[in-house]
Amino acid sequence: MTTEQELRSLFNTLDGDQDGKISINELFLSPGLSAVISSQTKTTSPQGLIAQYDSDKDGSITFEELKQAVKEASSLT
Repeated sequence: MTTEQELRSLFNTLDGDQDGKISINELFLSPGLSAVISSQTKTTSPQGLIAQYDSDKDGSITFEELKQAVKEASSLT
């Protein structure tokens, strides 16, 4: 299980423009890091992550949305 601090660090690394959101483009620009997120959230692709966990449907993932995704995936195991 990833700690919140580790998840925040990963999120900040992926959030290249530092706007507080991870866009689909940012996920594709960091395939290694997006693979880590995919494994933590049990999604198979960046598109799947956005489709499944973008609760406000703005086309990107906020830290809170990512945290919720990891929490949901952890409760499934």
